[in-house]
Amino acid sequence: MSISLLFFFFFYFLSILASGLGEGQRLLSRAKRGWVWNQMFVLEEFSGPDPILVGRLHTDLDVGSKNIKYVLAGEGAGTIFAINELTGDIHAMKRLDREEKAEYTLTAQVVNADTDEPLEPPSEFIIKVQDINDNPPQFIEGPYRASVPEMSPVGTPVTRVTATDADDPVYGNSAKLVYSILEGQPYFSVDPNSATIKIALHGMDREMREEYLVVIQAKDMGGHMGGLSGTTTVTITLTDINDNPPKFSKSLYEFIIPEDLPTGKMGGKVKANDRDIGENAKSTYSVIEGNDQGVFEIVTDPQTQEGLLRLKKPLDYESKRAYTLKVEATNVRFEPSSGGPFKDTATVKIVVEDADEPPVFSKPMYSLEVNENAPINTVIGTVNARDPDSTGSSVRYFIDRHTDLERQFNINVDDGKITLAKPLDRETDMWHNITVTATEVRNHSQISRAIVAIRVMDINDNAPEFATEYEAFLCENGKPGQVIQTVSAVDKDDPIQGHYFDYRLVPEMLNNPNFTIKNNQDNSISVLAKHDTFRRQKQEMYFLPIIVTDNGNPPMSSTNTLTIRVCGCSKDGIVQSCNVEAYVLPIGLSMGALIAILACIILLLVIVVLFVTLRRHKNEPLIIKDDEDVRENIIRYDDEGGGEEDTEAFDIATLQNPDGINGYLPRKDIKPDLQFMPRAGQHSGPNGVDVDEFINVRLHEADNDPTAPPYDSIQIYGYEGRGSIAGSLSSLETASSDSDQNYDYLREWGPRFRRLGELYSVGESDRET
Repeated sequence: MSISLLFFFFFYFLSILASGLGEGQRLLSRAKRGWVWNQMFVLEEFSGPDPILVGRLHTDLDVGSKNIKYVLAGEGAGTIFAINELTGDIHAMKRLDREEKAEYTLTAQVVNADTDEPLEPPSEFIIKVQDINDNPPQFIEGPYRASVPEMSPVGTPVTRVTATDADDPVYGNSAKLVYSILEGQPYFSVDPNSATIKIALHGMDREMREEYLVVIQAKDMGGHMGGLSGTTTVTITLTDINDNPPKFSKSLYEFIIPEDLPTGKMGGKVKANDRDIGENAKSTYSVIEGNDQGVFEIVTDPQTQEGLLRLKKPLDYESKRAYTLKVEATNVRFEPSSGGPFKDTATVKIVVEDADEPPVFSKPMYSLEVNENAPINTVIGTVNARDPDSTGSSVRYFIDRHTDLERQFNINVDDGKITLAKPLDRETDMWHNITVTATEVRNHSQISRAIVAIRVMDINDNAPEFATEYEAFLCENGKPGQVIQTVSAVDKDDPIQGHYFDYRLVPEMLNNPNFTIKNNQDNSISVLAKHDTFRRQKQEMYFLPIIVTDNGNPPMSSTNTLTIRVCGCSKDGIVQSCNVEAYVLPIGLSMGALIAILACIILLLVIVVLFVTLRRHKNEPLIIKDDEDVRENIIRYDDEGGGEEDTEAFDIATLQNPDGINGYLPRKDIKPDLQFMPRAGQHSGPNGVDVDEFINVRLHEADNDPTAPPYDSIQIYGYEGRGSIAGSLSSLETASSDSDQNYDYLREWGPRFRRLGELYSVGESDRET
């Protein structure tokens, strides 16, 4: 037996579905909420607090006398949906929301009311929740921000907004949205279907207004009355384009620039303002007129966008006192549609202000020459400087003595002539670089400097000499004509035509039978042997004086001696021995035997010295002491002694002979240079010897004896220069100043103080410098 579903208001529901009426259909359906069709209940979502009848279950077993019960199971059974066990009526107990759950699947069954035994198989059916317009549109991504270039044409898209509606889009018009603009007209418009915001006004200028606030509304039900709506805001910013030219704040700029302004420094600023921003407002500046000599340049400050007028060349008030420039400011970027870059021009008048300038040398660097044999006060050259000011002050010249520490040059303070103060030596210093200063007489603070490079020209004032100290070796078995040594010479001079040396033997050696020389034509000679009968036993060493002459004017010459040793050589000519052992030891002793003999002699001498030293210590008298006298066991060392000599400084035997305290006993360790009178001893008391007093007396005598050890005593020197003829060199305690101190006596101290005397002997011209 099956469960049949009863229909409630079935014909009304069919008429509502067929007619398609909107609001009237829902009003009728609320009165008849439940119906059954193909085992499906359709129920609108509702928000009322009272239970709503969804439908009724009925079975043929329900004849009144049967004890049956209807049971409901499945989704929401017992919570959302409840069934009357006796009548089979199903009610919705809670609010149904299609957006949460659109349908429920339930199972109905008839059971025995007493035993709960099933009377029929279960029957499944579906309850579908039908949508109503209960959700307004929402802009999930809002509020929005967008931008569009200024001056964009009408219809240019700006941005697009999107709203969503949680209602069923396939049923009715609950989710059909229509967009409209509430704020932002007449500047912008919105497409009602696509929600695209567009430009609605021509010529929107960022410089007039940069930001706009647009309010967009979305309404469901296709925009008809009764629909729900939602809004969002869109902030639209106009971005800048280069549609404004730069404009100088003034058409005429005037600057006063001192003529001593250093090159590269700024002399003035100009500014071209641009209403655009960012890269569109950046401009470059240039001088287009009045700068034919290239004295000025103008650059752009990247931070302030100002034009900085700077000097490229020095100004000269005496030659030109005013300039008129025309400067131009041009945008860096430009829009192709604007017809070219924007620019503006302005006039800049510059007045040169006179300034007190330092003297100007005719040359920044002077190069002079002087011979090294030039006499004192020789004029080397002249420097010249003038005052460039219109007043034309006189100029005085000085040498910066920091660049002429040897004070080898002087300069005339009036005409700038440089003279020689000391002899020059090219071989010591070939170049002298000094600095000459020129000072205005009217204003001593105006000083300029010039470098003077003085080259010392060479003269032939040095004789040639051997390149090194030659020592030649000659083999006993050498052949006649054999080259003993090749000799070359050097010359400290540097002649322009180069060196050429002439070698010859001294006159007394021209006819010597042993050696001769040969010119090698390369400024060197070869020394040759004339015979082969050289013997070490006959003569071990020969000296050959050679005269070397240069080609200078006048020529200089020197005599150099070549030392030649006769040596024993192998058959191949290799030197083996150059001593005279064969001559000294004719008996045939070898060098090894000679060394052994010398070693034995030295060993014997050492043994003898040790033996004598031991005998001397043994013969010295020992101090006789009483074994019972324990005072000698206490030895106190309060100082660093002088060795064995200090053991006799306080003889313990004296303590046993108190009668000797009254006499003066001389020291044994040294012989004093000065003899001191014996001091009267202090007598002891009646009870015998006062050992403590005796020791104090001897200690006092030793302390006051300058010739006695210990030699490591402390010497305190509280003074300086005792015994020096110069006295103290310190200036800490002198009452005189450098200005009135006479240092001429330093020249009388000898060559060691010559340099010190030159440094402190300052002339009148140096003090002015």
